[in-house]
Amino acid sequence: MSAEAQEVAHDTVEAAVRAQLAKAFGGVRGIIEAAIPTIAFTVCWIATEELKTSLIVSIALAVLLLVARVVQRSTPQFVINSLIGIAIGAFFASRTGDAKDYFLPGILWNAGYMIGMLISIVARWPVVGFLIGSVTGDPTAWRKDPGIVRLCTRLTWLLMLPCAVRVAVQGPVYLFGGGDEAVAALGFAKIAMGWPLQVAALAGMLWMLGRGRTPIKPPVAPA
Repeated sequence: MSAEAQEVAHDTVEAAVRAQLAKAFGGVRGIIEAAIPTIAFTVCWIATEELKTSLIVSIALAVLLLVARVVQRSTPQFVINSLIGIAIGAFFASRTGDAKDYFLPGILWNAGYMIGMLISIVARWPVVGFLIGSVTGDPTAWRKDPGIVRLCTRLTWLLMLPCAVRVAVQGPVYLFGGGDEAVAALGFAKIAMGWPLQVAALAGMLWMLGRGRTPIKPPVAPA
């Protein structure tokens, strides 16, 4: 879709960000697909205490979900993202032989996202602003409007919050926990703090976006 068509479809900043957020979250199916392999790994480990078996089951389910997407000719983006994360977690766990290392990449990923978004807020280049830039065709024009910058800053705080909560809860369990209890706790925390937190953050963002109507100003063409 061209920038002009997007401007017609989204005449306000709030509408544009809502549409982009819906794409980024992948809908209900994307959220479920991300959770299934983790649930399988955790349940299998608790039942068998066999790391290799748990990893195989988790990866096999992710591959099946990917095949289903391909057969249905729907976008495989979210399954691929999940599969990459699972593969990295499996690599970590298989290298160390410790099942809780399966969850380490996810903790590091959330920490990286949290730090990146915090830096963007401090630098007054909140990452949500680039969602607006992708609609208007100018990735930086939104910074000229202080009101939009403030809105995007608040939205970025909300987007960052789930990452911060995951790191704050899962980090200590990973560092100080041991044995089956740590694996079970990390698995439960990853599932409980996956889509529920993300949906809560999205709901907060949509509520905030529903309160305003900031017109989108298309970039001015050079004379």
